[in-house]
Amino acid sequence: MPTKNGSGRGSGSTATTNPPGNQTPNTPDINESEIARLKVDQLRDRLRRRGVTGTADMRKDDLVKALVKAMKDGAKKSTSARAGSSSRSSSSAKKSTSSANPPGNQTPNTPDVNESEIARLKVDELRSRLRARGVAGTADMQKADLVKALVKSLTDDSGASSSSGGGGVRRGPQNSKSIKYAQEVTSVDDEPERPGRSLVTTDHAVIRRWAEARKGVPTTVDGTEHDGHAGVLRFDFPSNGREQRLREISWEEWFRAFDERRLNFIYQEERSDGKQSNFFRLESPDREDG
Repeated sequence: MPTKNGSGRGSGSTATTNPPGNQTPNTPDINESEIARLKVDQLRDRLRRRGVTGTADMRKDDLVKALVKAMKDGAKKSTSARAGSSSRSSSSAKKSTSSANPPGNQTPNTPDVNESEIARLKVDELRSRLRARGVAGTADMQKADLVKALVKSLTDDSGASSSSGGGGVRRGPQNSKSIKYAQEVTSVDDEPERPGRSLVTTDHAVIRRWAEARKGVPTTVDGTEHDGHAGVLRFDFPSNGREQRLREISWEEWFRAFDERRLNFIYQEERSDGKQSNFFRLESPDREDG
């Protein structure tokens, strides 16, 4: 029988091996004690949402360890991504001050809008990109005006994304009721309010994690490409059987088309019965055909 100390508490291994709060250095948002109080089904559910498989036969202790590890790995990736973004922004700022007419981005606070690259596009490419973003009346515009219009459209979109904290819903005249009543997700740490909840996001990390957890491959519908750019965007899931009409593309190309067309990603993590859901839809707030 374990002895008791002066406070009357047992001096056995429980107090030592299960200290309260966060036992993982440099991860203040990960509270192991709270995780350990979750039920087995809750642990499996959270691991499933993070793309961790093979949890069906795991005991509670192993589930707790797996969730802590998944959260730690996610925190490290997030920190690394922020550091990389800061480094790129700093490099861009140095270049922009090196001359009176610097290459690249000359618009403050819009690191993803590269005016020099836009100016090198052909007139037809400029009109196509503006049309995809819902900008009309480009037929009679000169190239200089087309460049200005595309820069303005991209800058406005970048500003809207920044003000919403990233991953926010894109708004426009064609927003559907699905958007209105869906839960907005802005980071991989956001959890659905309940099973079967309709969700909406524009966050690349959220979309990619969702697709990869289902072994989904980024694709475009063959034959719908235009001006050398991806056409109708889809995911190809092995559970549905590979579709011949879908052509695999890179994540970079998929997200470039997703952002240029100002699409929203409407989806479910799981059905109302708790089973994983593959439901998703891409929707444009600027035009009905998305």
